[in-house]
Formats: sequence, C-alpha cells, structure tokens
Amino acid sequence: MATVLEAPAGTPDARVTLRTVRRWARAGEPVPILTCYDATTASWLLEGGVQCLLVGDTAAQVVLGHDTTLPATMPFMLEITAAVRRGAPSAFVIADMPFGSYQCGVDEAVGNAIAFLKQADADVVKLEVDASWGPLAGRLLAAGVPVMAHLGSRPQHVRAAGGYIAAGRDRASADEIVHAAETFIELGVAMLLLEAVPNEVAQRVVAAATADPDRIVPVIGCGGGNACHGHVVVLHDLLGLTTWQPPFALPQAALGRTISKTAKQWASQVRAGQYLRDDHPYRMKG
Repeated sequence: MATVLEAPAGTPDARVTLRTVRRWARAGEPVPILTCYDATTASWLLEGGVQCLLVGDTAAQVVLGHDTTLPATMPFMLEITAAVRRGAPSAFVIADMPFGSYQCGVDEAVGNAIAFLKQADADVVKLEVDASWGPLAGRLLAAGVPVMAHLGSRPQHVRAAGGYIAAGRDRASADEIVHAAETFIELGVAMLLLEAVPNEVAQRVVAAATADPDRIVPVIGCGGGNACHGHVVVLHDLLGLTTWQPPFALPQAALGRTISKTAKQWASQVRAGQYLRDDHPYRMKG
C-alpha cells in the first residue's frame, strides 16, 4: 500500500499539488489562477487565496517591455519561476516553456522541461501545442514531467498567424481543438488550457476531460468560457497596469493610476524640499 508523503489538506504547510487541483475539478470547485513573475507578488497572491500561479512567458511583455512573448528565454523563465516558488512555497506553480525551448528537438525539449522541475521547483510545464505535438508530450510524460497542453489561440504563433486571433470559431477549427484535447487526454496530460475559444468548444473539451470519473483532467480557460474548471488571466491586466486588455480580462482595479498618483506625490515632496526635512530617522549620537 502506497504511503502519501505530504501534509494533510488544510494544514498550514500543505502544498497544493496536481492531486489537489484534480480534487477541486471533480468536486466542481472553480480554480482561480493568476500569472505571477516575482517572489513578492507571489506571496501576496497566495495570502489573497490564489493558490495556483502561472509563471507565463507574458513576462516578456509586462516585465521586459517586449511587444510579444517570443523574446522570453529559458534562463529568464527559470529564474522567475524559482522566484515565484520562493515567494509562494505552498502554491501550485505552472511553468510556461518559452518559444524555442521545446521546438528545438525532443531531447533538448525534455531537458528544458526537466529543468523547470529540478531547478525552479515547478509542478507542471505548459506548452502551446496542437495534436501534432503528441509525440513530444508522450516523451515528457514518460520522463515524469507533468504537462499542461495549451490549445486554441497560441500567442507564440503570433508571427505565423499575423497577429493575435481567437480560435475554434468555425466547425472545422473547433473540431481540431477538440481532437487535440482528446489526443492529449489519451496520452495522460496533467491539465489542459483553452485560450480565446467559444464556450461551446470548452463544453466539448470538458466533456472529454471528465469522461473517466477516475481520472479528471482539469480544463483551465484563458478566455475559454464558463464551462472550464478554472480560469487564468494576466495579473497586470486584472490590476489595471496595462494600457490594453483582452475582453476576457478587464481590470478589477486601477493600480496603474494609483502608482502614478503615488509617484507624483512623492516627487512633489522631494522637489519642494519636504522629504526628510523634519523626520529624518538618523541622528548623531553625540
């Protein structure tokens, strides 16, 4: 009989695992996920009750200032994934494999994926794929790497597609997404992510992912419709830190304006000579 070597659920040190997420999906408990790129933010998100964090290659845009996710590199993604883990030790951490890290040949792709588990302590790696990537997913799974298959709209294909577009909006493309989902479910992937697809597509994928009650495959939507087991959005969009947001990730705060206002107030204090004029904390001892 196997011994489960982890803290009981509900205890302070209990780490959220794939088993936990599957249990939530089976029980019909929606799973909230936010992107995260640093230790400090990770700790605050965990305190706020967000127990699943995606270290997305969107960091290339919202952290580094690029116009696409493509410039994100393996060393950068490893470093920030490890940072998020340090900030939220008990969270379920999904690592985004950056463009070029798994399109480079199977052996190198497996090595890169393993690095996310060994060096950054991620729980799952995410790849933007279609059904043709089944063999790579199979190799990763055989190597013991849990895989989240990202289907639908794939931002890493922005150059090939000529821009960011929704997916699965006609019967043929919807069928392709569902077929891909069925392929990865049969292979044994840990999770699925559906980006920018109609709810009807999500319903079909969720039906396939829950067909075997003994092995639920959680389906996470990123603009994927309400049928999904959970949802993920880019944190900077949610906080109002970006100038444009996709229609499924409208701001729920205006943190950008707050930062701007705070900076203006502090700069005014400095320019007026008020900062530390009467309240400097350090005094001579004698």
